Amino acid sequence: MGERRSVAERLAPAGVRRMELEEALELRTNWRHACHALLYAPDPGLLFRRIPLRYAVLMQMRFDGRLGFPGGFVNFPDSSLEDGLNRELSEELGQAVAAFRVERADYRSSYASAASSGPRVVAHFYAKLLTLEQLTAVERGAPLAQDHGLEVLGLVRVPLYTLQDGVSGLPAFLENTFIGTAREQLLEALQELGLLESGSVVRP
Repeated sequence: MGERRSVAERLAPAGVRRMELEEALELRTNWRHACHALLYAPDPGLLFRRIPLRYAVLMQMRFDGRLGFPGGFVNFPDSSLEDGLNRELSEELGQAVAAFRVERADYRSSYASAASSGPRVVAHFYAKLLTLEQLTAVERGAPLAQDHGLEVLGLVRVPLYTLQDGVSGLPAFLENTFIGTAREQLLEALQELGLLESGSVVRP
């Protein structure tokens, strides 16, 4: 039996390879490092008073019209990945991120992209559990952030439910255009962190 691969590994675009963090950190000369974070919090709310929301999960609409996660390029190795990521979050999301810090313990994965044309990029992905109060504070403060209206056009919550038609909700959300491996990272995080209701896993 072949080695079981993750959702993101199975769906990663051609030329993109998953690697261990230690290996990724060795890529320095002619490589750029980017860090992004999925921010999420338990949400006891009910849609239409009957559909559990379960968790609030944040993504953002980017300047290029694609959905992605907050973050960006960092100055590694001049500073740590996490220092760079937290600076990017402050610029994109505003002062509310001062209430928490994304740490190495929140790290999820790294993917290297070495296309024949274009930049050589290592993308590091994190997932940070917040309280609902912290997450809603981020949403309220984001329009005042430095990059709002420029690199970031707004935050969106990911609908984790699927309505009776089998399309509305998460399946419809996944039909949007995502940057890089953001869609695959989202699906992998939702499944591995247990954010979806049992039996409602959306197939890639």
